[in-house]
Amino acid sequence: MHVQEWLDTVPAAAVYAVVGLVIGLESLGIPLPGEIVLVSAALLSSQHAGINPVVLGVCATVGAVVGDSIGYAIGRRGGRPLLAWLGKKFPKHFSEGHIATAERSFEKWGMWAVFFGRFVALLRIFAGPLAGVLHMPYWRFLVANVLGGICWAGGTTAVIYYVGVVAESWLKKFSWLGLVAAVLVGLVSMLVLKRKAKKAQESAQRETEEPEPVPAGE
Repeated sequence: MHVQEWLDTVPAAAVYAVVGLVIGLESLGIPLPGEIVLVSAALLSSQHAGINPVVLGVCATVGAVVGDSIGYAIGRRGGRPLLAWLGKKFPKHFSEGHIATAERSFEKWGMWAVFFGRFVALLRIFAGPLAGVLHMPYWRFLVANVLGGICWAGGTTAVIYYVGVVAESWLKKFSWLGLVAAVLVGLVSMLVLKRKAKKAQESAQRETEEPEPVPAGE
């Protein structure tokens, strides 16, 4: 909410620039809240006639694609020493465990890791530089980068914009009591999903920690 309030105080051109810049820097490999800024700006566009959601989506997409491409170039030139340096500067985001997880994703999914990485905070930061470090062919990276940028940035902008329009329409038609009830339903649903996800994670950890059976005779 603080981000949205701040964006509301600056001109529309500055909102477009901030969104493109923050998302571009995040895609380049710098840990920044690109998704929060994009969601806040998209929600603001649904309430602010001066901010065009189409222009906003284009700026977000361009920032994502350009940032990822620069990250790829830096990763290709910097190699493994770059990852080690990032680990020292940003241990929370570029720890050895996070890098190993991202590498496994790339080994398993290839260019699809770049595409789907757009929708995962950790991979969104890693995708460009790591693809360069692993010497993924640039044309494959570019295809996944452009498609992922369009789907994530453009899709997020469109969904949040229309959610904001619908929410504003609800506020005009229904009382605050109805809004509170809707919020409560959303919170309960979120808590249930979090609980299920936690149980699934704990189950997976238990399976990982179970010792492998020792063959007879050993």
